[in-house]
Amino acid sequence: MKTIATLGLALLAVGSAGAEGGQSSPEVDKAAEALAGRTAGTPVSCVNLRDLRGNRSIGDGAILFEGAGNIAYVNRPAGGCPDLGAGRTLVTRTPSGQLCRGDIARVVDLTSGVEYGSCGLGDFVPYSRR
Repeated sequence: MKTIATLGLALLAVGSAGAEGGQSSPEVDKAAEALAGRTAGTPVSCVNLRDLRGNRSIGDGAILFEGAGNIAYVNRPAGGCPDLGAGRTLVTRTPSGQLCRGDIARVVDLTSGVEYGSCGLGDFVPYSRR
C-alpha cells in the first residue's frame, strides 16, 4: 500500500532520471504531467460512480479517473489494461453505484464498437491538489 501511495514521487523520480540521461519515457511524462501539483493519499478499495467525471490512460497501464472537485484517482490494474488509449474507453457494470478493486473493466473502441480486452481494477489512489 505504501508503494502505491508514493506512485507520484516515484514517477517524478523516474522521469528526472530519464531526462538526465537524455531520454524520457512518454508514459512517465504523461503520468507526471497528469499528477503535477497533486499529493497522494491513502489508497481506497472503492469510489462512488457519482464522484467520477471521466477517465483516461496515463501510460504504463495506469488509469486516471477524474473525480469531483480537486481529487483524481489513479488505478493500476495488476495485469495492466490492454490497448487503453485514444478513442477507447472503459466500460464497466456494477450494481452497487461504486467502482471497486476487482471490478472488471472492458476496453472498447467507441467508433467501431470493437472490444480489445478487459482488466481487473486495483486500489484507487486519491491525488488532491495542494
